[in-house]
Amino acid sequence: MRMMQWSWIWLRSKWRSVWAVWDLHALHPAHQIRPDPAGAYISDGEDPQFRFKEKLAAGWYWLELGIELPTARTVARVYIDMGSGESEQQSFPLSLKSGRIGRRLLRFPNAARVRLDPLSNSGTFRIEHFRLKKIRSTVARQRMQRKLINMHPRYRARQPGVPASAAVPEDLERLWDEYQRLYLRSGTELVFYQEWIDSVEREQHQKLAAAAMLTQKEGWREEGHWPVLSVIVPVYNTPASLLRACIESVLSQSYPNWELCMVDDASSESEPYAIMCEYAARDVRIKVCQREENGHIARASNTALNLATGEFVALLDHDDELAPHALFAVALAIQNRPSVQMAYSDEDKLNQDGHRCDPYFKPGFSPELLLSQNYFSHLGVYRRSLMQSVGGFRPGFEGSQDYDLVLRCMAKISDYSDIVHIPQVLYHWRMVEGSTAIAQSQKTYAHEAALRALQEHVSNVAVGAAVSSIAPGLYRQYWPIPSPEPLISLIIPTRDGYQVLRTCIESILSQTAYKNFEMIVVDNQSTCKETLSYLEGLSRTESRVRVLKYDLPFNYSAINNFAVQRAQGDVIALINNDVEVINSSWLSEMVSLAMRPEVGCVGAKLYYPDGTLQHGGVILGIGGIAGHAFQYFPKDEPGYFSRLRVVHNVSAVTGATLVVRRQIYEEVGGLNESRLPVAFNDVDFCLRVYAAGYRNVWTPFAELYHHESKSRGADNTPEKQARFNAECEYMHERWGEQLGMDPFYNQNLSLQREDYSICLRGY
Repeated sequence: MRMMQWSWIWLRSKWRSVWAVWDLHALHPAHQIRPDPAGAYISDGEDPQFRFKEKLAAGWYWLELGIELPTARTVARVYIDMGSGESEQQSFPLSLKSGRIGRRLLRFPNAARVRLDPLSNSGTFRIEHFRLKKIRSTVARQRMQRKLINMHPRYRARQPGVPASAAVPEDLERLWDEYQRLYLRSGTELVFYQEWIDSVEREQHQKLAAAAMLTQKEGWREEGHWPVLSVIVPVYNTPASLLRACIESVLSQSYPNWELCMVDDASSESEPYAIMCEYAARDVRIKVCQREENGHIARASNTALNLATGEFVALLDHDDELAPHALFAVALAIQNRPSVQMAYSDEDKLNQDGHRCDPYFKPGFSPELLLSQNYFSHLGVYRRSLMQSVGGFRPGFEGSQDYDLVLRCMAKISDYSDIVHIPQVLYHWRMVEGSTAIAQSQKTYAHEAALRALQEHVSNVAVGAAVSSIAPGLYRQYWPIPSPEPLISLIIPTRDGYQVLRTCIESILSQTAYKNFEMIVVDNQSTCKETLSYLEGLSRTESRVRVLKYDLPFNYSAINNFAVQRAQGDVIALINNDVEVINSSWLSEMVSLAMRPEVGCVGAKLYYPDGTLQHGGVILGIGGIAGHAFQYFPKDEPGYFSRLRVVHNVSAVTGATLVVRRQIYEEVGGLNESRLPVAFNDVDFCLRVYAAGYRNVWTPFAELYHHESKSRGADNTPEKQARFNAECEYMHERWGEQLGMDPFYNQNLSLQREDYSICLRGY
């Protein structure tokens, strides 16, 4: 009998260790948390904590957590203490949306004390769902494998229709490591560059090689236009091994219609010119020349340009290398668009060991980004007649002679679709001592020359325009605002939300340097007495504020269209009622961009209340339709190749803070109130503006906090879900494949994450 009793105790203990489940009652407020009389909790600081009273056994756990938050999103975190204290290294983050349930796997190597930090800011919150369940390792393995296949760019490739790249790991430790990385903050590489080279690029090269071989077999017949490409290379005291590698990279091209025009700029060493002559004797396509006196890189490049006879000119530095099919890829781009005037490719670097690193997967032609950084650079290809028409390279701009060239050539081109991006890594930029491939600050004279070239360019575009330096290689433009200043109509829809509305309006009134604006607050059936009283007071005391009543069900598009019809301004600013101004020049910056004839919508840099990024522009395809770039990045992070520090083009911006000329708003028919009453109306609007021939722009120099739809609540009812699904369906019907082909993104970058990380989907 005693044996049976002990067996039952053991079985019960065993059952609890495998199937134990904890609910909300297991959580006990421990720090900066107090109960709210209404059944919620109040966080009194930035470090609220719950703790489990009991110690949890080693093993695998499944966590489900849903919180109604004081902000739209947060990152909850579970800490474990296995005897040596708590640390970030022994913690598990979980990104949460207000009112949505987040789920993830936890692993405790040993028995542990457990702490839950539900959010990282103060305010009232309610835990709507909490469940922690101990599970078997076999179940944990299945869930990790499923998650990796659904979310990891390396393993998503196993899905139908996409080439296989890697099998999901069987080893439990590696599986856990890969799973853990999915939950690390944005910016953590899930795919390494070498993986991309071994899979996506290898397939690209195989296709290019097959196409080149077929065309070679057919004798480069007249079916297509196969122009001579002149590769120009100025040379000065180049180390022999690097110069040979550079020349060999041209000789090994799969495209035969090239000439290599090399000029020795009176090197003090005799070896570079001797090597050039050696190769010229071996291949008649190589032309060499030696200058009698050193003229620096601009004059040497012009001498090389004088040797060129090809229809197009490609620029190559004397210690860099071309990819094997670089010139064939350029020729194909010319075939696809015979009117092309300029072309450029993606690029990477060769470190001092000769290994490839630091790839730059570039956007399609982005004029505003080009004014902020010389991303065009490598591999730069120009129609020779265009280069000659602007006078070639200009002495006095050494170090930035190619930046000066591209700006002057761009100014000659009326149709920017004749500037073609080749989305392949065709150029390898060598990192040698003193090179700007290592750091822009290596050549301060180059930075100063770039500023002069930019200033000349913007002065020719607009009288009174100016430029300044953000950092070496990064620049800012200041565009003039017409005089007299245009009236701006700030449109702010609201329904109740007194606290956020007051913060929004008062921050605009007190912190906005631009004064010529009217504020139209559209009251959509508010019932809160505090809100109604506040709006009534505003109408009486603020001459620039009007309150309009919109007494119909919530329809964001219809509300804004209604207000625009009654607005008096030449410029429309769509403003959410839950934003808060940070810098006083925000509106001046956005208006100065919006008033440029070629610009359509202008978006701002928005932060969550905790200072992390909420909006860095919109990327088409993220989440299936569109998502915000760099979401959750720390406030001061530069982003992908400093994208968060500079003005650049995007396909769309959020309507939370969007400035556009009224004429454009009316030209495209405003927001789509019939099919997009709540979601994606801003994205659809921006895409229609872009289709009408205007460029959409994002600026980091207009900064606001965004509490993100706090007054409207989460889409967590069947009716809201049905509406959202209908809006998604419409976006796919209307924009189709364009949603996965953002012209200002790159197809080698992830659509599962917002951080510009590498993916393996390729082309």
